[in-house]
Amino acid sequence: VQLQASGGGLVQAGDSLRLSCAGSGRTFDNYAMGWSRQAPGKEREFVAVIKRRGGSTYYADSVKGRFTISRDLAKNTVYLQMDSLKPEDTAVYYCAADPVLHQIVVVTPEVWGQGTQVTVSS
Repeated sequence: VQLQASGGGLVQAGDSLRLSCAGSGRTFDNYAMGWSRQAPGKEREFVAVIKRRGGSTYYADSVKGRFTISRDLAKNTVYLQMDSLKPEDTAVYYCAADPVLHQIVVVTPEVWGQGTQVTVSS
């Protein structure tokens, strides 16, 4: 069971990026999926989550209105569209999956993907 994240990069403040996270080894239809991030010297923090089979989404206050999470069940993939990026969004972004949505919110999911670096310059 594996989650493979991609799409990170170096951008300027105000730019957009789209992260992708593809699952393999099983289907994640019955899993909530989401994203967390970790900046240098800081603890990993929750960013966004989407319920199993899509539908309801939840966001950290710091990204609400700028980031959008979505998923494609057919592709076993979750996305994070990041708009109006700020330097404080700079971090390694990790995708996550868990049958229980709350576990992603509290950053203790069953499955972690590897991180993808997002750097936003001012």
